Amino acid sequence: MRSDEYYMHRALDQAREGLAAGEVPVGAVVVDAKGEIVGYGFNAPVAGHDPSAHAEIRALRDAGGRLGNYRLDGCTLYVTLEPCLMCTGAIIHARLARLVYGAAEPHSGMVESKANLFAQPWYNHRVEVLGGVLAGRASQLLKAFFADRREARGGSD
Repeated sequence: MRSDEYYMHRALDQAREGLAAGEVPVGAVVVDAKGEIVGYGFNAPVAGHDPSAHAEIRALRDAGGRLGNYRLDGCTLYVTLEPCLMCTGAIIHARLARLVYGAAEPHSGMVESKANLFAQPWYNHRVEVLGGVLAGRASQLLKAFFADRREARGGSD
């Protein structure tokens, strides 16, 4: 089985695809229990005019389509940024075994930054969570993206 870092590099590849498309560079991959990547996604809400087109959601949709099931038992989601509320709900609903993420998201992260939704007792499914994998590389992509946007707007926030 390949390492968490290997799969996070694949998620970073997806983030770079999003960056090239002008989207916030967040990427995700879904890996099955055999170690095969079965789902890919990068942020695309702007291009798709779809507020739900986060990298996680797109990777889950891709994996569900390939596997013919919305339940992704035994699968792991690798994503470059701590998931938001919407994505956290989708991860739990998909019955993923694991979530591995890179950088923390201090504004809307629902694993460590604003809340830990995965630890709530009312869910009927538990997801193993590991954060901080290649966090520096993921953060660097995001910081560069937002710095470029500020510069393009003349330095204003």
